[in-house]
Amino acid sequence: MSPRPKKPRRCHCPMQRTEGLYKPASVPMSELMRVVLEHDEVEALLLCDGQGLTQEEAGQKIGVSRGTVQRLVTSGRKKLITAVVEGHALIIEAD
Repeated sequence: MSPRPKKPRRCHCPMQRTEGLYKPASVPMSELMRVVLEHDEVEALLLCDGQGLTQEEAGQKIGVSRGTVQRLVTSGRKKLITAVVEGHALIIEAD
């Protein structure tokens, strides 16, 4: 049994079309573990944490349920904190 296809999302994230890379200074990329942050996670974090919207309001903007926004925010926060605390490279994936 295959998983359900992803529901289309109306993302307006400024990082949607570009890829970003953030890493600790003075450490070569070849020596770093990579953490990949998807653009929909960035969008959910931007709306909920950056703009102070509720998960319900963010879900309406993106076009997904509140539960999906909650999962996106939770996984995005975990990836961010892992990259910062453990000194990994953070890669923001383009669409």
